[in-house]
Amino acid sequence: MDKSSILKNCENEAKLRGMSDNSIKSYLFVIKDFLKSANNVDIDEAKEYLLKSGKAKRNRFFALKFMFENVLHVRFSYVVPLAKKEGKLPRVLSKEQIRNIIENIKNKKHKLMIQILYSGGLRASELINLKPEDINIDRNVIFVDQGKGSKDRITLLSKSIKEYLFKYLLENKPVKYLFETNFKDKYSTRTVQKILEINSKQAIGIKIKPHTLRHSFATHLLEDGVDIRYIQKLLGHKNLQTTQIYTHVANAELGKIKNPLDS
Repeated sequence: MDKSSILKNCENEAKLRGMSDNSIKSYLFVIKDFLKSANNVDIDEAKEYLLKSGKAKRNRFFALKFMFENVLHVRFSYVVPLAKKEGKLPRVLSKEQIRNIIENIKNKKHKLMIQILYSGGLRASELINLKPEDINIDRNVIFVDQGKGSKDRITLLSKSIKEYLFKYLLENKPVKYLFETNFKDKYSTRTVQKILEINSKQAIGIKIKPHTLRHSFATHLLEDGVDIRYIQKLLGHKNLQTTQIYTHVANAELGKIKNPLDS
């Protein structure tokens, strides 16, 4: 099989497995880079490639593993030691910081996009793929159709934005997607990122990413006493262990401790 066929088959296999657009893009970038540098598409070449990968080793390992096992049908396990994933805690904003960012957004459509992103704990890719029928204003819920891992779920819709959302739907009459550009196209995740970066920098002095709002959503629910198992369902996490990282950044109990400097 030639290299172009390998790359195309990798893309097809990824789509058949319901991988997200971002994951497919990430995998194909690595696979294309490997194929370009490799003289022979074999395990030895893959090992050499991974040894030169530095901190990106984990991501490249799983991309190559996908290619070898699902397209070339060659077992690909433990060919090179993997460094443990760094135990970084998610960055979380306060509710006041998020309010300041939202209030700073002048474009009404963009403001509503960020409000829904935070109030539903959505990924940017899930936000831009929302359809008008995915919003149930009466029940205050959002239906996330085929989110990451091809698993449908229901999450929250803030009551405070229902009036603005209803007005937006009447005025804009979106056709296919809830949020559409002036050309009736779907927004890109990069546009969502830019909206947040610009307005967060202006409002609170730092650039944040869409996932920061998702982290903040989960942490704020936990601090408000919501059972972590419900939060797991709202986020669409397969394993509870993934959701439990927010117990390390929740401030409910920490806030009760009196700082010695304040004594």
